[in-house]
Amino acid sequence: MNLRNPQKLGRPKNPEKHQAILQAAAELFPAKGFSGVSMMEIAEKANVSKLTLYSHFVDKEDLYTQSVIDCCEQQLPASSFKPAPGLDLEQALRAIGNGFLDLIMDEKALTLHRMIIQQSGADGDHAGLFFNAGPARMLSEMRSFLEQASRSGALLIAEPRLAAEHFFCLLKGLVYMRVMMGLCPPPAKAEREKHVREVVSLFLRAYRPLTA
Repeated sequence: MNLRNPQKLGRPKNPEKHQAILQAAAELFPAKGFSGVSMMEIAEKANVSKLTLYSHFVDKEDLYTQSVIDCCEQQLPASSFKPAPGLDLEQALRAIGNGFLDLIMDEKALTLHRMIIQQSGADGDHAGLFFNAGPARMLSEMRSFLEQASRSGALLIAEPRLAAEHFFCLLKGLVYMRVMMGLCPPPAKAEREKHVREVVSLFLRAYRPLTA
């Protein structure tokens, strides 16, 4: 399995065209799947030449990977896992939780995830690209966040990697499966925020050190 992640060097020469390409990819990949979209089609939708497209992205795998990362960054940027000074642990966890639910309940993200599951048996490489660029990347960020919280003494976690998985799984709950299967619409914002508060409270009860 080739899960390349081509290195990007600095800021794109034309950020507007770069973002237009990512936006076109974000619309076409969920609708048609990786194999169903050509680079020419993406270039046409972004209103750029194919030469311009390839000056920004090495190949379709690179563009797919970067489009998943861009989608994640819009709802749950890497900075969410590096809370600002003065933000307490509970607030930081709530911000991460709300961003995560906003991300996974976004209609484009749901459509892309459904497409990946549908095609995963015949298209495992691209399912792997998605997992590495999205879920695995967020798990790594969350693990680093929890490791830092453990070093500071705010939390007591023996296995930060497992704790990160537990946190995101608690957030998804069964409602995500129901939404994915089309059994119900995504919960409203207020309902999601209430769920995040409950999950964060449970998580802190599990991992906060006992006080004398």
